[in-house]
Amino acid sequence: MTGMTMAETAKTAKLTFDDKEIELPILSPSAGPDVLDIRKLYAQGDVFTYDPGFTSTAACDSTITFIDGDLGELLHRGYPIDQLAEKSHFLEVAYLLLYGELPSAVQLEDFEHRVTQHTMLHEQMVYFYRGFRRDAHPMAIMTGVVGAMSAFYHDSTDITDPWQREVATIRLIAKMPTIAAWAYKFSIGQPFVYPRNDLDYASNFLRMCFSVPAEEYEVNPILSRAMDRIFTLHADHEQNASTSTVRLASSSGANPFACIAAGIACLWGPAHGGANQACLEMLREIGTVDRIPEYIARAKDKDDPFRLMGFGHRVYKNFDPRAKVMKQSADEVLELLGVENNPTLQVAKELERIAIEDPYFKEKKLYPNVDFYSGIILDAMGFPTSMFTPIFALARTVGWISQWKEMIADPQMKIGRPRQLYVGATMRDYVDVEDR
Repeated sequence: MTGMTMAETAKTAKLTFDDKEIELPILSPSAGPDVLDIRKLYAQGDVFTYDPGFTSTAACDSTITFIDGDLGELLHRGYPIDQLAEKSHFLEVAYLLLYGELPSAVQLEDFEHRVTQHTMLHEQMVYFYRGFRRDAHPMAIMTGVVGAMSAFYHDSTDITDPWQREVATIRLIAKMPTIAAWAYKFSIGQPFVYPRNDLDYASNFLRMCFSVPAEEYEVNPILSRAMDRIFTLHADHEQNASTSTVRLASSSGANPFACIAAGIACLWGPAHGGANQACLEMLREIGTVDRIPEYIARAKDKDDPFRLMGFGHRVYKNFDPRAKVMKQSADEVLELLGVENNPTLQVAKELERIAIEDPYFKEKKLYPNVDFYSGIILDAMGFPTSMFTPIFALARTVGWISQWKEMIADPQMKIGRPRQLYVGATMRDYVDVEDR
């Protein structure tokens, strides 16, 4: 292990089955439940463990992010997410995730400069975009373009070279807003807008998405701050499906661009990255404020398949620590842009009020989560729902890279190879086709 103290192994557990007794170490982490070390279980007992979805399995050591769902805690390198979202900004949090500590003023200035200087894409990648159909989903474009970066940036694909890993890190973080913005521009038939070095990370992204050559575009600081918070609040979330995908891909020695493309592909799944899109689609289905009681009644009916999207969370059992800060930004954005002529946003505000006051919501812990607020903000800004997940991917890239770098530097790393509980046919002989 690098960058942390190994978990203590003061305790052991005994497993007894058939005529065997196996002693397994119990690892005690710095936070979270103890972990039963089963690495030698197959060798000593000739048995596997069974854990579909790996929801009870620790597949790695990590020092990056810790979640306590019962307490509603999300810590990056020990720092609470609400403090980071309120007091910091995305590139400072990116530095923290990548290097383990908050940067000094000099370190932060250097990091921001390096990111800013790498926001341009190789000009030949313009032709790569034009190879897609105009109606291609932005996530399809992002998956293809990020995977193709290994064909354009040969000098940062050797994972055994620490400097090349660093160059790939900066390139991915710097270029992802350009890649996502260009995917959006291509999908709506507008010309690509090149990045500008005099703008901050979030403002640059908004300008590349919404400006056109025919007129000047001024980025509103309230919208820029809200965008930065969306990036910050989605930067990393421990060993989720897409992060685990990146780690599994990287365990084979694949280049960093291929690994991040794999993460984007996984995030595209509606069960993972599509929650804020599903939330907004639900708000549009409700349509108007007067129909809310009907849908509340449906949500309370166990026999009705309708479910309220954007409320509660699989991991956080009491509240989503990211939601409080995101609500603040949502309120600021809606005050700036207004909701008077937007029925969807009117429904969102009323549904939020009901969720906070209704005993049913309180009892079931169906609080508005980060996806509820981020969906509202992105819709108010003018993003189509097809761009919600690409923006999520943009933000999560820094978490994926941090996890990738940690894994590459870990001397315990080995290629991922899950086992199975085989329930198919046993050995049988081949039968010639004329005898079947």
